[in-house]
Amino acid sequence: MKIYSAYLLVLAFLICSCSSTKQSEEHQLAKAILADTSMQLVDSMARTAIKEGFNAGSGYSQIWARDMNTFIETALEETSKEEVKGAILVFFALQQKNDEMVDGYVLKKDFTWNDDTPYYSDNDPKHVGFKNTVETDQETSLIQLVGKYVKKTGDTSILSEQIAGVTVLTRMERMIKYLLKEKYNKSYGLLYGAMTADWGDVQPNDDFGCDWNNLSNEAIDVYDNAMLIIALNYLQEMTTDKNQIAQWKNLQKSVKANVIKYLWDEKRKKFIPHVYPGKSPIPAGFDENDIHYHGGTAVAIEAGLLSKDEIAIVNKQMVENVKLSGMPSIGLTIYPTYPDGLFRGGMSRPYIYQNGGDWTWFGGRMIQQLIANGFVKEAYEEVRPMIDLVIKNHGFYEWYGKGGVPSGSGKFKGSAGVLSKSITQFKDWANEQK
Repeated sequence: MKIYSAYLLVLAFLICSCSSTKQSEEHQLAKAILADTSMQLVDSMARTAIKEGFNAGSGYSQIWARDMNTFIETALEETSKEEVKGAILVFFALQQKNDEMVDGYVLKKDFTWNDDTPYYSDNDPKHVGFKNTVETDQETSLIQLVGKYVKKTGDTSILSEQIAGVTVLTRMERMIKYLLKEKYNKSYGLLYGAMTADWGDVQPNDDFGCDWNNLSNEAIDVYDNAMLIIALNYLQEMTTDKNQIAQWKNLQKSVKANVIKYLWDEKRKKFIPHVYPGKSPIPAGFDENDIHYHGGTAVAIEAGLLSKDEIAIVNKQMVENVKLSGMPSIGLTIYPTYPDGLFRGGMSRPYIYQNGGDWTWFGGRMIQQLIANGFVKEAYEEVRPMIDLVIKNHGFYEWYGKGGVPSGSGKFKGSAGVLSKSITQFKDWANEQK
């Protein structure tokens, strides 16, 4: 009995010792975060960039839902909620008669690029919409955008705003019905789009690559469906209709189950890039299932699709992929890349644009999820290359190539937004450790 009692005392001492060590480590990490002037500088730079407007960034006059969805929290801290609300409502004015939503919009005078499929609406004659129809995240991005606006401001009046006699809330409900009617594969119980690289909006075998056509391959991936799961969370928060809530919950439960059933590779502990209900565009001899989809995985974590142990595993995979690729950060879109020539143009080569380019826009979302799930030490280590690239290049570039070469827009609001939000999360966590 005495031996057993002594064992319990030793065990209790070890537990207390481990707990004390962990608390000390977290305290030191918190001090380092709060004293990190480089993060403070990047946050200030991000806020300055976002103050300049809601367009995607320098070189882009368009306002995109998928971009604005990732910087709205910072925008609401730097501009008036009335301005943000007004920009959101334009999207609903441009909603099409079949209830689909555009990717984004510009003033008609700024519609100067070669796009043979403009989107117009009598509800807003001043603007013209556009849409990369190979992707399936437009409706879900906008629902999340509205959900974040309501959560941040407490302003639920936006939900009852009427466009052509139909409220914003009803229009969002119709957007889900549109997806289930036009973009839902009943055999798999999941949304589909055209085959693209992870969350990307460019398909192979096509010079333009952004519009669904006879060269498109129907493909089911984790990103589109994780975005739907998150959107359904926000819809449940924004409505008081119990029947509607029950419908959203049932749909959400079904989509979650089918993502795990069809897209999660339990043996490899990673998501399968695509399920192809029809013809696959993948050339013989190339195993697409070797590819890790970093962006879709980060969004899947936000959607609650992975356990804490699984998050730790996929994060280690991402870090290892970065080492093997030689790219700067876990913003690395995919690894390994698609073979030379599968995509057209510059993206036909590895580590260009969405074919393995390094995008802070999605890497920052993984940082956010690491913090949210208790992996703060890992998040702090993995955000460093992103912070350093911003400071080195004096801005928020759209993506980076080999050697950290900056490319695309130099003031990409999505990159600024995800880093600003991550830095806020770091600060909040650090202050809680005091």
